[in-house]
Amino acid sequence: MDSPQANPLKSSANLPLVDEIARLAPKAKEGHFDELRAGSSNLLPHWKTFFEQLEQFGLSDLDQRTIELHRQIQDNGITYNVYADEFGPQRPWSVDLFPLIISPESWQEIESGVLQRAKLLEGIVKDVYGPQTLLKEGFIPPALIYGHPGYLRAMYGANFHERKHLHIIAFDLARAPDGKWSVLSQRTQAPSGLGYLLENRNLISRQFPKAYEQMHIAHLANAYRDLIDTLKLESPAGANAHIALLTPGPYNETYFEHAYLARHLGLTLVEGGDLTVRDQRVYLKTVRSLEPVDILLKRLDDEFLDPLELRSDSTLGVPGLLQAIRTGNVILANAPGSAFLESPALLGFLPAISEHLLGEQIQLPAMDTWWCGERAALEAAIPNLSRSAIKPTYPNSIGRQSYDSVLGGELAQAQLDEWVGKITRQPDEHTVQTYIPLAQMPTWLNAFNVNDASLIEPRSYMLRVFALSNGKNSWQVLPGGLARIAGNNSGIASMQRGGSSADVWVQSNQMPPQEESQPQQALQPKEFSIRKRMVTSRAAENLYWFGRYTERSENILRLAKLYLESINSEYTPSRSLWTWLEHLCHQYGLVPDGVPSNFDQSDIRHRIFERTLINSLNTSKDTTSVGFNLNAMKRTASNIRERLSTEQWSTINHCIDSFEKDCHKASTFHDYSSSLALDALKQASSSLAAITGAQTDRMTRDDGWQLLSIGRHIERLSFFTTVLDSAIKMGLLFNPNTDSSGYTALLNLFDSTITFHAQHQQSREIAPLVSLLVLDDENPRSLAWVSKSLRARLSKLAGTERNHPDELTRSVTNLQDFDLFKLSSVDEFGNFSELRGCLQAVSQSAWNVSDEISARYFNLVHKNEYSVQL
Repeated sequence: MDSPQANPLKSSANLPLVDEIARLAPKAKEGHFDELRAGSSNLLPHWKTFFEQLEQFGLSDLDQRTIELHRQIQDNGITYNVYADEFGPQRPWSVDLFPLIISPESWQEIESGVLQRAKLLEGIVKDVYGPQTLLKEGFIPPALIYGHPGYLRAMYGANFHERKHLHIIAFDLARAPDGKWSVLSQRTQAPSGLGYLLENRNLISRQFPKAYEQMHIAHLANAYRDLIDTLKLESPAGANAHIALLTPGPYNETYFEHAYLARHLGLTLVEGGDLTVRDQRVYLKTVRSLEPVDILLKRLDDEFLDPLELRSDSTLGVPGLLQAIRTGNVILANAPGSAFLESPALLGFLPAISEHLLGEQIQLPAMDTWWCGERAALEAAIPNLSRSAIKPTYPNSIGRQSYDSVLGGELAQAQLDEWVGKITRQPDEHTVQTYIPLAQMPTWLNAFNVNDASLIEPRSYMLRVFALSNGKNSWQVLPGGLARIAGNNSGIASMQRGGSSADVWVQSNQMPPQEESQPQQALQPKEFSIRKRMVTSRAAENLYWFGRYTERSENILRLAKLYLESINSEYTPSRSLWTWLEHLCHQYGLVPDGVPSNFDQSDIRHRIFERTLINSLNTSKDTTSVGFNLNAMKRTASNIRERLSTEQWSTINHCIDSFEKDCHKASTFHDYSSSLALDALKQASSSLAAITGAQTDRMTRDDGWQLLSIGRHIERLSFFTTVLDSAIKMGLLFNPNTDSSGYTALLNLFDSTITFHAQHQQSREIAPLVSLLVLDDENPRSLAWVSKSLRARLSKLAGTERNHPDELTRSVTNLQDFDLFKLSSVDEFGNFSELRGCLQAVSQSAWNVSDEISARYFNLVHKNEYSVQL
């Protein structure tokens, strides 16, 4: 017997937790600043305070917190994809359990330096697109501006009407071994991280609520509100300005953040195709009209913004957008053309520019940086290559191939010589920056996955902080940030290279403000305007198909479940029932064509149709399976992610993940495959009930919801009319008193068995069946109820009274016009011709509505009556 392994959570001495941490946690590697100790043998005061709050539970509780953290990430659907793939798995966001804690003194150093740099960068971009004195007087080499693809000549001389060019700036900082902070890079084009850091704060503060409260950690919310208020103040529309967040779309690696920020800040999430420019104004294409957009918070790189003036092959931008910006009719945050500021080569010129523009020495230094386009800098950089990072001066662009940054210290001498040759041949393409080992912060390793290893491990990190506009000429630094943690033994902190992240806690010297005791005064209502949530034509189409795929998943899931229950019941299905069910399975793509019938194959080993159905439940090859439709439902939902609650998105993910696992079991254990498959279908059915419940009770009844409901009703009408018509055609209802299996199966597919028994007991007459499934407008599973509800949704969408419906609403078949006796009777040839004619009319009207909905609300480029709302 193996000897039990020592539990690393238990110590040999009964020490206080803080002392136990000091004993267990390794020191940072030599040459790296140690955030936990800063060179001392004791923990720094802020870390000591943090761990003191955990004294009650000790280290053993941290594993459970880690599990809870990962579960919350999964439930919230937080993702970051290096390369987003429509059909591929999404990569969960990675965040460490421990926050990075920054003392008030250290934060003051960061804050003052970042505020200065924000003012400096705003001054540079104004000068470059204005008088260009910095170029004329030699403060910036012209090649770094005119040679950079991020400099947009189309924006030169544009009148910004005293507005800012920049509203959001990100700075990547590193901490030197002596504890001093330095700037590594700056991001102005479309800086990412504002959404992820806010979600990190929600996750980690929930894990350590006591420490978060006791340590007086600065809150983040005010900075976001100030940013939005500042943008509105710059707009002529003022407080009523319509702000939208422009995203490349759901396949962008940070799309989660785009949707999260839009939902958190109350912005309209738009893609380029949702916008149009008319008379030099930007408008949003909604299902009703063109709505003006005053401000765009962009998460799209500049080169893709306008195919008329920038990249002509861009399908992400808006034709005419730059002209709307130049005329001052729309504000972009940030204004296009700032990408040249991101070049690492510019960092070396900023100290002199700061003294010229601000009359101040730079407070927060950058790493020593040499742009090799200058001979003196080239000669100084070459001897330092082995101790530096080699970075591209310019990003990838048409006609210019860039490269990934490399660390000279990780290169062999032959590789260094090769780089010297490259730099010498194309010096302006290369920038050399001194490399210092990144500071290391404590991270928690899950003890359940680690053998003989320390539970607290120091890892290198880089800190991203944000300067946000909060006035005409003022800035504020968001009191927090996003720490990016390097992977194991890596010297580069990058999410794209498998790194992780950490929340950033900034301690405040001030106590939280206490409410003074004042006499209570009645709050007076303020004037405000109600802006209804706008539904873009793209969102409308996705909501419509979200409803259809949800309903379709329910329907074919019920069909698959009915087939498996029927052939595995104690009663052998009749030939007609068997044939009908297999026909429907073929028709709805649950089983590929050509698979032989199960009929007369009593030996389970030879029931090929059944085995194929089970093995195909979650595949997309040659079938439109249950899993295929569930994933289609998820894809449409992901396109409207900002409109869904966290719980609703979590339910969708849980449904699909559980179904995939359950189907794998069913296809693996052949002896129990039918039973396991039925279990999988039942679990998925329960999850779908929760999803449809959220659609019904947790979404606002706006135009988007009306279209979602319309999609569900059209899909339900199509399915019900198809299965009932095929049952009649294949003879299942000719003699139900002799063979009631088809009768019972129809009640099952319509989910009306309980209602039927309550109203008609064990009757097997045709008239009660037709009454309940076709004409009963109080049964939500009947054609009459679905048609009536569909007319109500269409009338609401069109804005017409029910007593005066529009033409599209009137086109939906009204089942009150049909007579029960005629529908339940056979003609002279023994056919239910009246009933089949009714079903065909209902089905055709549903498909006509579907076509008209698409033409009227989704393909808006053809609408001559499309109006502009001013």
